Amino acid sequence: MRVPLSWLREHVELPADVTGRDLAARLIAAGLEVETVESAGHDLTGPLVVGRVLEIEELTGFKKPIRYCRVDVGNAEPQQIICGARNFAEGDRVVVALPGSELPGGFKIGARKTYGRMSEGMICSVAELGIGDDHSGILVLPGEPEIGADAIELLGARDDVLDIAVTPDRGYALSIRGVAREAAIAYGVPFHDPAEVKPPEETETSHPASIADPTACDRFVLREIRGFDPSAQTPMWMRVRLHRAGMRPVSLAVDVTNYLMLELGQPLHAFDRAKLTGEIVVRRARAGEKLETLDHVTRTLDPEDILITDASGPISMAGAMGGLATEIDEESTDIVIEAAHFDPVGIARTVRRHRLHSEASYRFERGVDRELPLRAAYRAAQLLVELGGAEFVPGVTHAEAPAEQTVITIPADHPDRVAGVRYGRDTVVRRLTDIGCTVAGDDELTVTPPSWRPDLVDPNDLAEEVIRLEGYENIPARPPRPVAGQGLTADQRRRRRVGRALAAAGYVEALTFPFTSGKDLDDLQLPADDGRRRTLRVANPMSEDEPLLRTTLLPGLLKALARNAGRGCGDVGLFEMGLVFRPRPDAPAQAPRLAVDRGPAPEEIASVNAALPDQPLRVAVVLAGEREPAGWWGQGRPASWADAIEAARTVARETGAELTVAADRHAPWHPGRCAALYVGDTLVGHAGELHPRVIAAYGLPPRTSAMELELSRLAPPAPVRAPHVSTYPPATQDVAVVVDAARPAAEVEAALREGAGELLESIRLFDVYTGEQIGEGRKSLAFTLRFRAPDRTLTAEEAGAARDAAVAAAAERTGAVLRSG
Repeated sequence: MRVPLSWLREHVELPADVTGRDLAARLIAAGLEVETVESAGHDLTGPLVVGRVLEIEELTGFKKPIRYCRVDVGNAEPQQIICGARNFAEGDRVVVALPGSELPGGFKIGARKTYGRMSEGMICSVAELGIGDDHSGILVLPGEPEIGADAIELLGARDDVLDIAVTPDRGYALSIRGVAREAAIAYGVPFHDPAEVKPPEETETSHPASIADPTACDRFVLREIRGFDPSAQTPMWMRVRLHRAGMRPVSLAVDVTNYLMLELGQPLHAFDRAKLTGEIVVRRARAGEKLETLDHVTRTLDPEDILITDASGPISMAGAMGGLATEIDEESTDIVIEAAHFDPVGIARTVRRHRLHSEASYRFERGVDRELPLRAAYRAAQLLVELGGAEFVPGVTHAEAPAEQTVITIPADHPDRVAGVRYGRDTVVRRLTDIGCTVAGDDELTVTPPSWRPDLVDPNDLAEEVIRLEGYENIPARPPRPVAGQGLTADQRRRRRVGRALAAAGYVEALTFPFTSGKDLDDLQLPADDGRRRTLRVANPMSEDEPLLRTTLLPGLLKALARNAGRGCGDVGLFEMGLVFRPRPDAPAQAPRLAVDRGPAPEEIASVNAALPDQPLRVAVVLAGEREPAGWWGQGRPASWADAIEAARTVARETGAELTVAADRHAPWHPGRCAALYVGDTLVGHAGELHPRVIAAYGLPPRTSAMELELSRLAPPAPVRAPHVSTYPPATQDVAVVVDAARPAAEVEAALREGAGELLESIRLFDVYTGEQIGEGRKSLAFTLRFRAPDRTLTAEEAGAARDAAVAAAAERTGAVLRSG
């Protein structure tokens, strides 16, 4: 909403020294979003005067028509001015920029020779003056303004214009009336309501009309004028204000309706009386009906559309756009003015359905004052009579359906409790009265909101009004007092620890959308019966390309890795923690719809929970390129499946879980380089190198690896206990055993660990060897076993006995043979 300051001053007695920026600061403090303040015309400097064209000489011999004009500017000799426009004649009054003046945009005017003649100034168009967009001809002033008068003041060319972003709950601010009321409250000065007009009491009816559907419209007003002069021009002051407010002047009849819509907030529409047939009826559309609107588009109507109709059928889409058949044209002399109060939801649905947004619908769907139609229609008729030479047709049509008035009961101290500030009853009553409410009662207030505030429906709305007018900045900032013993939950601590550990290991966290597509599941090479193919479709997806809720974190991470690699960053390690969505087999097809007029009952909450999918928390890692970069220090090391498994171990360590690794075949991993991750007997995830087909489908670097692990299956970390640190030296023993090549090293390590007993402090695999010395189908695994006692130095015999016990256990469980050479 663009609001010229000069227009506001007509309705609110602002101090003379208040600028647009001063007012913007006050309105922002009161809760209105003033985006910009434009100083329109402040770069326009005089002398800019009213002139009268005395004589016109047509110059020939040039590529375009040129006129040499003699113009009376009210002092000394008439000025000789060159002009190329042809829309004026001798005797017309025009705006003349004399030498020394400067027009908007830094265009300086001086006396200069052009087309062989001396030009002593410039005859201006509205575009050159910055008060309109029309540059097809110069501005011819209507009436007979004084010759030599200051044109800047006459035209109101200088003004401050506030551009306000009106939120959906403050539809009243989409008018000069509404903003002026806010300005009057902000400065504590009188406000003169432009809607305070009293239409004459009339018993006669104008054009017949009725409301067929009270849910679509509860008030409909028609007022008629005749003898309107279609050639009557819109006065300059109205044209300038419309331009400042962002609307293009069209014709007097249209400009008057637009002007009053901006001033009062009540959209109006004008019909050509001669084109109407029979009674006007407000109703919903019927199946198959069509209407050609003013934009020359024939629209097929929906049964929910709100229409204005006559005996010929639809003549207007209510609150959105009029029909072409009944529009005002250059021959219209008898006019029917329509003002109404339509259902905001119905208008909003209509304009979205037909993509027919307009200034009128923008106001209707945010709620307009139900008491305005009678007054706005009368004001429009008055202006058309005054400016267009029309005369009133006696009578007015006023159809209405009963509407219940909103009454709110609120404790007088409710705003105090909401804001944590003591305002007191008197302040609460004063502020509610300022915005137009009627207030009664003492400790319990009964408040009737004004008709222009349909957004006030409950006590919290009223509390917000008191708080914003008293100033949000006056609410003290007090940090909340934490309750003793409270802090992060166990799940929150787990997420933080895992995230920090992976970041410390060199991975970068990525946040991807939780949406996927059937193509992603195909690219992951998932079998047809894989549980991850059972997905949920979003009812209103952000993109039709990804309408499904994800069942795995990998597609989003793989796309992020491919995007980084495609932009030259080939050494990438990413991780993400998030929910996946796994539909339950026994879930109902559709979640129940709960009532909104009360809180849900326990059984209703249970029914909603039963319809929800399982949403386990997972963590995933993807990595490609160099895990350790090469440099002067030596060769680097490429990322591999082992790093993916180590990332899983990092996650497990942060939760205090012991991870067991076993070979597996599971998409999307390479069949020979895939590890299943267990905690005890529970499968918690997979890690390894991705299948080459998956790498090709996503455009990933070769040998890309990944890990996905279900955090929900890992217990939250227990409180950290400091381990006992022995001061006695360790005893180190190396063991090399030969096993079948298919035997996982993890099984051998587990057997050695169990057999070594309590003295074992750590075990590490440091070598894997295959070759002729070992035999075909066999491999050698070399481990370092580290023993330590907490209370003594171990003897060689104790360390050797523990080592032999470990080898014996490995031999019994895995068939391991101690390597002799």
